[in-house]
Amino acid sequence: MPIATPDPILDLDAASLSAATRRGDLTAQEVTRAYLARLRALNPRLRAVITVNESAEADAERLDALPAERRGHLHGLPILIKDNIDVAALPTTAGSLLMTRHVPERDAPLVARLRAAGAVILGKANLTEWANFMTLGMPNGYSGAGGQTVNPWGEGLDTGGSSSGSGVAVAARMCVAAIGTETSGSILSPAQQSGVIGLKPTVGLIPRTGVVPISHSQDTAGPITRSVRDAALLLGVMAGPDDTDAASRLIPVPDLTLQAGALEGSVIGVLRDPPGSPVDEAERASLSRAEAVLIEAGATLQDVTLESAPELSGWRLEVLVYEFKHDLNAYLAGVRDGPRSLAEVIEANDTNPERLQRYGQTLLYAAQGTRGDLSERAYREARARDLDQTRTRGLDPLFALGLDALLWPGLHGYAVGAKAGYPSVTVPTGLHDGTPTGVLLTGPAGSDGRLLSLAADLNLRLGGVQFPPDAPA
Repeated sequence: MPIATPDPILDLDAASLSAATRRGDLTAQEVTRAYLARLRALNPRLRAVITVNESAEADAERLDALPAERRGHLHGLPILIKDNIDVAALPTTAGSLLMTRHVPERDAPLVARLRAAGAVILGKANLTEWANFMTLGMPNGYSGAGGQTVNPWGEGLDTGGSSSGSGVAVAARMCVAAIGTETSGSILSPAQQSGVIGLKPTVGLIPRTGVVPISHSQDTAGPITRSVRDAALLLGVMAGPDDTDAASRLIPVPDLTLQAGALEGSVIGVLRDPPGSPVDEAERASLSRAEAVLIEAGATLQDVTLESAPELSGWRLEVLVYEFKHDLNAYLAGVRDGPRSLAEVIEANDTNPERLQRYGQTLLYAAQGTRGDLSERAYREARARDLDQTRTRGLDPLFALGLDALLWPGLHGYAVGAKAGYPSVTVPTGLHDGTPTGVLLTGPAGSDGRLLSLAADLNLRLGGVQFPPDAPA
């Protein structure tokens, strides 16, 4: 039978909902109950959530007891956290069955900040196992712990990865917003595939402590939301220095106040033929629609190319392979009930390949083959090459032309911004044959506020986010 028409509460974006709960128009408990009902109705089919927080309603009740002057910016907002981010008293599995008994004692700093601002943690979102750094050929959205996440726009459609559950849950209105993580495309891809907003911030803007890592050079958490103003709202809560993450102390928090009409007078560089796979028909149509809106809004478009484009067409993983062993071992050393090292993960997976490594563990083997101390010359040269290709001879010369942002068709360019550590945001452009499409905007390091203002103006003029129709349960 069809799922009942969603509760009107679920139609509100995070900014509108938090305003209502802080005023007292809605209680945190009724909002939380509405989302839990939706989550429990849809999750058996969509498999977007690995763990539901059984304390969510009690947490909401405590928030309702707060006087108005103590209610934070996210008061009563039900949020899902990707299951490679520590939430106290809930398992952090990274999608692996080997990690289901790993229950952290404390929140990651970003989660602690969300709670302090009044967010209700609904649970942990499914992901591609080990954030899609386990093997080659694993389907996006698959994990041993969570199963195969399904795109709400159609069962055969890609969910994107690795923050697959986070993207699907936001599109399906199983939460008001979700937190994902990205090393290279893992926020931007699932957000675009589900037709919602995904922000990959400047690396270091949000502290990474308490997050199961891949690469300290590229890792970041970030919001997946229904609107750009929601992304700015959540980023403003999570951003800022933390003593446990040195990179977070190097990036000043930008002004995240969204500027109305930001596109007027802006200069946007357009990369029509980016490095990598060819731009397909849907991506070109999406880019054309965005360009027409940008011009109408008063932006100046300038065709640009990357000097290093010929060298960026290959998918090079050397930096990630080297950093993964080093960074993951540091995290696993704090696990009390589960594998304590990458070597133990590999060994345990080998005991039951059909159940624990359905698609293999090629990348885990590759990472284990490195020294893990980042002293190898090959690693240092690979990292220097990445920075040269993506910053020195890549994005920096283009931003030096006075561009406010770069516009990419589809998801092209996510890897360039990821290796550079620069912010990117995906903006939906509607449907193509029933499938969500979008464009990507990238800005220089620390330009997250300006980038979000541009994206907000573009998103508004494109008509905002569309939601998939409810399918039979």
